[in-house]
Amino acid sequence: MSAPALEIRKIVVLSEDVLRDGGRGDDGGLLRKVACAVVFRNPYAGRAFSEELSLLVEPSAQLGTLIGTRCSEAAGATVESHGKAVMVGTAGEQEHGNAVKTTTFGNPFREAFGGGQAWLPSTTKRAAPGASIDVPLCFTNEILVRSHYDTITVTIPDAPGPDEIVLVGAVATRGRLNARLGGVAKEDAGAVDGGAAGAGAGADAGAVDGGAAGAGAGGAAR
Repeated sequence: MSAPALEIRKIVVLSEDVLRDGGRGDDGGLLRKVACAVVFRNPYAGRAFSEELSLLVEPSAQLGTLIGTRCSEAAGATVESHGKAVMVGTAGEQEHGNAVKTTTFGNPFREAFGGGQAWLPSTTKRAAPGASIDVPLCFTNEILVRSHYDTITVTIPDAPGPDEIVLVGAVATRGRLNARLGGVAKEDAGAVDGGAAGAGAGADAGAVDGGAAGAGAGGAAR
């Protein structure tokens, strides 16, 4: 029997356009960063410790599709960077947040905006209403592309409540303006490791995700 759908209270979509940095723009055009946050009730909040967290893991696939679709629509262009983050209300555990952003969430999230091979960078924390979280971003096909390391900050004044979780997916349409610190260029990313997902993802993801080994979305979308 599948887990019931999560009880969503609100959906928040944030968008920012960066046109200049350091007093100038560059030839890449504007940088649009988008975050979609879903606020929902934590089914484990206030309950005794539970070894299994399927009430969060299983329905997170639907949230992945929802958040990825909203991000893609708001971006209005090809997505080049992605990331995720979670805030858990104080009646829950940090691990409850991790349960909603596993591969079960990550694969549908990325499929909704065209996919990608790199590890999804992420962060989680327990928080009170009105807390902020910085959602890390990296290039969708190779985590070593330094120009695309970035963040978008998300704050929702009334969330998370003590019995809530805020799950955030974020995307960007390009790397940072005036990026000039070298590293792998996005055009060369596929040649870094034969097109596999991120230099460090392979060995770790294979053990976690049944041998996905970083070469496909399953291993990368942690």
